[in-house]
Amino acid sequence: MIRSRIEQVQAWEALDSRGRPTVAARVRLTGGATGTTRVPSGASAGSHEARELRDGGDRYQGYGVRTAVAGVIEALEPAVRGLDANDQATVDAAIEQAAADAGPDRVGANSTLAVSIATALAAADQEGVDLACRLAGDGPLLLPMPMINIVSGGAHAGSAIDLQDFLVVPHGAASFAEAIAWAQAVRQRAVEVARRRGFEEAVLVADEGGLGLRLESNEAAIGLVIEAIEAAGLTPGEQASVAIDAAATEFYAEGAYRLAAEDRVLTAEELITEYAGWLDRYPIVSIEDPLAEDDWAGWQTITARLGGHCDLIGDDLFVTQRDRLDRGIAERSANAILIKVNQNGLLSRTQDVITAAQRAGFRTVVSARSGETEDAWVADLAVGWRAGQIKVGSTHRSERTAKWNRLLEFEATADTEWAGWP
Repeated sequence: MIRSRIEQVQAWEALDSRGRPTVAARVRLTGGATGTTRVPSGASAGSHEARELRDGGDRYQGYGVRTAVAGVIEALEPAVRGLDANDQATVDAAIEQAAADAGPDRVGANSTLAVSIATALAAADQEGVDLACRLAGDGPLLLPMPMINIVSGGAHAGSAIDLQDFLVVPHGAASFAEAIAWAQAVRQRAVEVARRRGFEEAVLVADEGGLGLRLESNEAAIGLVIEAIEAAGLTPGEQASVAIDAAATEFYAEGAYRLAAEDRVLTAEELITEYAGWLDRYPIVSIEDPLAEDDWAGWQTITARLGGHCDLIGDDLFVTQRDRLDRGIAERSANAILIKVNQNGLLSRTQDVITAAQRAGFRTVVSARSGETEDAWVADLAVGWRAGQIKVGSTHRSERTAKWNRLLEFEATADTEWAGWP
């Protein structure tokens, strides 16, 4: 008997960090090993990413996933039962075919990802190793540089400001543990700085644990993060710098970028000039989704103009899809990519995307979503795929700290090396 064959797949509704249902699944192998997962979900979803399946109606305000759960049990479980969990590509191919046969009204990306990830976790359990080790193979594990959310706006904080997130990157740290300690200090000092300015709401947290503040401008958020870095006893630009997740698709309409909180409307060229000014004035190491998901001409322009000064990360631009990444590489649009496995829906296909990006010289950042769970496997993916960077939110909220704690565990117990900052 092959002990790694899939014997059973179970699925059910679980709750994510926003109180919305998500698909949970458990894969059991013939040898007794199991893998259990709960699928994350995003607030600002790109229109080209794999689509999750929701029930609609009144229950859970339409966010229920009973149909997606039924799709796992009725369509996917029969397709993968008996397959060897060690052959992830074959399992994922069977999942993909079964989903296509069933149709998008019965099986969503939240269904397929649940089975795909649970299978990988079960295979690792059967081997008695961590998923990170199984993906990475021999040699030290590479611990990624964390990007930690400090101030939130956009879809993560009720559009308090237009841009979605302002983060700290503790790139001067000598270890992952030191990086997290520095980031926690910056997050705490940001609360103190904000309260001194009269923002009593700084004690509250946004979706990913950042501060949702109604600042006077988007640029003011950069200044607040810089002030918090200094208050934490760190030197901006040398020990810690700023990263921005603009999520520009969220404020793009009719060919223009509408900054509602500032009552301004900008062309792509004007917005690029705005970013250029910020880069001149502040230590900014990356800007994620500075332009909209289908503004390919704008992406080419910003990459040519600013790509030599910071990382320009495609999230909504690429949505972890190989065809869109290939276009970006060919057209020199972006120089880095955000990897979100739920945007793709299958583990092996996602691995193909990050491998292609790394071969093209793109910086790679593995990311969680705003609707997360207590699962920590996204940290294993970042380590196992040697991504170099990871972005899961702030140092507040347990669905965020679960990932940081997983990486701290690796550093304390495994053979690791620190990615640092190139």
